[in-house]
Parts: sequence; C-alpha cells; structure tokens
Amino acid sequence: MPPKARPKKNLSAIKRARQAVKRNLRNRGVLSSVRTVMKKAETAIASGNKEDAGKALLQVEKALNRAASKGVIRKNTASRNISRLTKKMNALSPRAELPSAGAA
Repeated sequence: MPPKARPKKNLSAIKRARQAVKRNLRNRGVLSSVRTVMKKAETAIASGNKEDAGKALLQVEKALNRAASKGVIRKNTASRNISRLTKKMNALSPRAELPSAGAA
C-alpha cells in the first residue's frame, strides 16, 4: 500500500483558520466580561438595593450592546437579556411617583 498523501492545504483555508483562532480568543474575552457584569447585576438585584441594581443594569446594557455590535452575540439575545434583568429590577419595589412640574 502506498503511504497516505498529505492533505492538500490551500492558502485561503490556512488564512481562514488563523483568523478563526484570533476571533475565537477575542470573542471569548468579550463574552466572559459580559457574563461577569451580568452576574454582578444579578447579585445586586438579589440584594434588593435598587440604586446598585440600577448602576449594574446600565453596565450590563452597555456590555451587551457592545457584544452585539461586534457580532459576539445576536441583537435579539442582548435585548432579551436586558429586558429580563430590567423586569427583575423593576420588581424590587414600586417606582416612586415623581411630582410633575406643573402641579406645584
């Protein structure tokens, strides 16, 4: 039996493989930071402190929108996660009604 021939490699396939490795590393970093921020927001919401939860929610929204714009996650996934966290935060306590400017 003749020895196995080496698989043919074309230059574009080699380049695509290199690019995939770079993108994978970058995307993993972005996704990891998104998960970290989301976890912090979940703990802030669970603690019941609405002020901290609000600040954490803003960070989550920023991180998710950035990840969606880079193509790491889909836009709908980002929107869904933001919506769910917002619902949890709003369920903490009813919003205090702000006095209207003309009522004074």
